[in-house]
Amino acid sequence: MADGLERELSACAGGDRQALKRIFDREAGRLVAIAERIVKRRDLAEEVVQEAFIAIWTKAHQYAPDRGSARGWIHAIVRNRALNLLRDAKREDLVDTERLDAMRDADQIEHVLSAFAALDRNSRLRTCLQTLDDTRRKGILMAYVGGYSHGEIAGRLRLPLGTAKSWIRRGLASLRECMA
Repeated sequence: MADGLERELSACAGGDRQALKRIFDREAGRLVAIAERIVKRRDLAEEVVQEAFIAIWTKAHQYAPDRGSARGWIHAIVRNRALNLLRDAKREDLVDTERLDAMRDADQIEHVLSAFAALDRNSRLRTCLQTLDDTRRKGILMAYVGGYSHGEIAGRLRLPLGTAKSWIRRGLASLRECMA
């Protein structure tokens, strides 16, 4: 099977997307388990593996069979991504304690969410915001009405930081499209 992974990595380096899919199908479960043992959370482990597969795709040309097995190279990428996530989380103070306590105060959150309710029922913005699911709408309102940082939003909505950023970015893109 290791020879198969070497062939698949070589095919990835040549631009074969199906080769990446075959690697994913063969290794993803094992890779999520490795990442989860390190980061201790399934959602973060899945993010680590997703980022690792992007790295595998973009760096497949760097794999050298004479330096180790294909499986070892792939697993090292996942381990390094997971360890980087832990190291970065320690360096980055996503939400200071006082701000988190303030965010938990129901009055502040109600104020942010009431901005949506206060929109004119016939306004285009209200119509477009209604097309978003509740969590994404809350994230956008917290960012643009409440002024919360992405880290604060992630903490309040109990989401990984990358997920919160992606949801807000995609929600804004949907709003722009809807408003056009």
